[in-house]
Amino acid sequence: MTLWLFTSWVLLLLLLQLCFLHHHAGATSSSNETDRLALLEFKSMISDDPLGFLSSWNDSAHFCLWGLSGSISPHIGNLTFLKQLHLYNNTFRNSIPPEIGRLRRLQVLRLSNNSLSGEIPSSISGCSALADLDFGKNNLTGSIPPELGLLNELQFFNVDRNFLTGNIPSSFGNLTLIQEIRVSDNQLSGRVPEALGRLKNLEYFYAAFSELTGSLPASLSNATNMVQLQLQVNNFTGSVPSMASSRNLLRFSIGGNSLGGEDGGGDLSFLSSFAGARNLEALVIDTNNFRGSIPEQIGNLSSSLLLLDFSTNQIPGSIPESIRNLVSLQWLWAHENKLSGTTILSTVANVPSLVDLRLYDNQIPGSIPPSIGNLSNLTVLRLADNRLEGEIPADVENCRRLINLDLSNNNLSGIIPPQIMGLSSLSIVLNLSHNHFNGGIPVEVENLKTLNSLDLSHNMLSNNIPSSLGKCGSLEFVRLQGNLLQGQIPSTLDLLKGIQLFDVSSNNLSGQIPRFFENMNFLQLLNLSYNKFEGEVPASGVLKNVSIISVIGNDKVCGGLAELNLPRCSFRQPKKKLSYKWKVVISTSSSVAFLVIVASCLSVLWMKRKGKRNIVSDDGSDIRVSYQSLHKATDGFSETNLLGAGSFGSVYKGVVDINGKDTTIAIKVFNLQRRGASKSFMAECEVLKNIRHRNLVRIVTVCSGVDYQGNDFKALIYEFVVNGSLENWLYATESVDDPPRSLNFRQRLNIVIHVASALDYIHNLCETPIVHCDLKPSNVLLDEDMVAHVGDFGLATFLQPSVVNLSSDGTSSSSIGIKGTVGYAPPEYGMGNEISTQGDMYSYGILVLEMFTGRRPTDESFIGGLNLQKFVNNVLSEQQSTIREVLDPILFTELSLLRNSEEDVVSIFKIGVACSSDSPQERPSISEVLTKLNKLLA
Repeated sequence: MTLWLFTSWVLLLLLLQLCFLHHHAGATSSSNETDRLALLEFKSMISDDPLGFLSSWNDSAHFCLWGLSGSISPHIGNLTFLKQLHLYNNTFRNSIPPEIGRLRRLQVLRLSNNSLSGEIPSSISGCSALADLDFGKNNLTGSIPPELGLLNELQFFNVDRNFLTGNIPSSFGNLTLIQEIRVSDNQLSGRVPEALGRLKNLEYFYAAFSELTGSLPASLSNATNMVQLQLQVNNFTGSVPSMASSRNLLRFSIGGNSLGGEDGGGDLSFLSSFAGARNLEALVIDTNNFRGSIPEQIGNLSSSLLLLDFSTNQIPGSIPESIRNLVSLQWLWAHENKLSGTTILSTVANVPSLVDLRLYDNQIPGSIPPSIGNLSNLTVLRLADNRLEGEIPADVENCRRLINLDLSNNNLSGIIPPQIMGLSSLSIVLNLSHNHFNGGIPVEVENLKTLNSLDLSHNMLSNNIPSSLGKCGSLEFVRLQGNLLQGQIPSTLDLLKGIQLFDVSSNNLSGQIPRFFENMNFLQLLNLSYNKFEGEVPASGVLKNVSIISVIGNDKVCGGLAELNLPRCSFRQPKKKLSYKWKVVISTSSSVAFLVIVASCLSVLWMKRKGKRNIVSDDGSDIRVSYQSLHKATDGFSETNLLGAGSFGSVYKGVVDINGKDTTIAIKVFNLQRRGASKSFMAECEVLKNIRHRNLVRIVTVCSGVDYQGNDFKALIYEFVVNGSLENWLYATESVDDPPRSLNFRQRLNIVIHVASALDYIHNLCETPIVHCDLKPSNVLLDEDMVAHVGDFGLATFLQPSVVNLSSDGTSSSSIGIKGTVGYAPPEYGMGNEISTQGDMYSYGILVLEMFTGRRPTDESFIGGLNLQKFVNNVLSEQQSTIREVLDPILFTELSLLRNSEEDVVSIFKIGVACSSDSPQERPSISEVLTKLNKLLA
């Protein structure tokens, strides 16, 4: 539906332009009739019109008043006054009509992101005024017509992502005004024409992912205005020419070719020619056959350089110390080479801005220097598959932003420093496998609450598996095989609900196999082989699938699935007579339990008769707290215990005695002097006493009384959620007491699913549908397992007025006049429309976009009608744009690690854009969204 709306809007603008030209050119009635007939023929080719936009295409009104949408007709060639034709981002099919070549006034022709097939008509060369030609993202075949070299006014040419064959026409050397050429991701072959070196105005040349051959033409360096040159993933050979004349270069990428080799072309001296490109940001030469050493002049490159990629070559030797001059360098990738210098790690430790350091699969010897801790901005450190030895320095703890640490396949020894387990930022991988570590797994492993994959396999670790491992609630992959671990599998591991792989094979573990593995619904492999387990093998739940579990090499196990070929279990337990003492205990307990049940039933009946419920704890006990106890628990509501402040009050942290146990709680104290605060308190009480869900903040009790000055006092007491609000994680600031935090891609996906589950519950599963009315990151809290809980129902609304009447006039709109927060409240609320679940959907859409862009909806850059939704939607719509233009930069590194992650992010952005549509009718329901998100998660 959105697609057709977009098409109609764009073509309507073109139609208005056509009418404008007719009016100001003094067009005759004959030319009017020609255009009218052409548009009717255009209409006749449309096979689907779900919204009826073409109903106005008739003789009852002048064609200048028609609305447009549809496909391409040959009669488009009759619109001789047309200057711009925008039909991109649709589903147009079949071929491009050659009749377009008649449009001699046409300046812009954009047909990208459709399903057009066939060849590019050579007649397009007849559009002599054409400046912008965009056929990207279609199914076009055949060659690029050499006749297009006659388009003397052409400035932009794009045929990316088609199935074109043949060569890049040498006639393109005649396009003297051309600024951008995009021919990437086709099946083009042959050499890059030397004639392109004549194009003094050429700034962007993209010819990646084709099948181009030969050497790189030296004439390319004559394109002195070149800004981006991307020729990666082709079949280029030989040496790289000097680029000394290209002083405007921002990005140079020739990775994924066959450049270099044993014929002398492996020399890296060409790197020195980039010294004049003072704005260079990315230099990528990975996956070639370069064999020369990195020149000392590497330090003369641009101080603006962000990315330097030498990876997957045959580069020997060391990294020059001059690299420390690259003060802006964030990504240094030199993995999969033959680097062997003993000073490499101490050298790169002097590059202060490094964010991502990859030196794995080289021949680097020696120890890891303590100076590696100087890299405080580092998020990725991968030194696997080298010849490193000695202990890991405790200084690594200073790399407080690390999300990925891989030191596997080295000769490292000693104990695993507890400081590494204290790096709570680790969220993707901690891999220390295939080394010689001894001792136990540090109990500090409990700090890795956001870690996805833990690999300590093939070391010499001993002692028990620490029970604290159960606190790592985000773990999906646990590899502990090939060690000397002993004892039983801790029962606390049943908290690892998201486990997909758990491998403890080839250890000395004993005891029975825990049955909680049966309930790990995501489990794909449980390898317990070659240990000393005994007893019955679980065979229910996910373990019904024989391919999931391996228990070979355990001589004392039995039962399980028949396919495991284990002996049958034979348990004989002697019957024991109960002593007189135990008989009395059991009898008394039974009597007490019976009386409690009777009393509970009578209490429920009495409460129903009273027609109201108190808020009670989950175990059914009625909890009461006084103002005095809350005052004491918060040190007099001191600022040191203040967690945050909102529209109607403040939230404090405190510790109170609940049922004989000190319990940490969050106390929301209402400022009753503020208009609407009392109603907000009542609204939240009314909502929260009726709902229970794992993704909603749990209320413990309420306090309503007077303070020490005799003023009314009202507070809500919540379960304390240890990881604070989502807002604090999205916009975390570094301090001594609060290390920097960030959320990885999987965690963000999980959180949006958790929030969607909460909305699905209140919208669809409650007896009376509830609208939250104030969904935003500060109202989403994260527990120790990074599970999201939606809170603050102070603005919530029941959709049926007959169920709850909170306002004095007996209505049940919002309990107060405010209907949300600026940036998150849907536009229809500002026009006085009634509250609806679709309003929550708008807020949810904004929250999703905010989480994956890292931008607030009130960002100062959104001016002139631009907002967060339009910002993302524009990038999704523009063929030339990349998703990284809107993605939170923190996720850049992870995208390069996760397969298909860019496609997943696009899907998530599309969900956010759809949910935050200006039109409530176009927003999907939360159930539809939840289905799509769960498919992504799977």
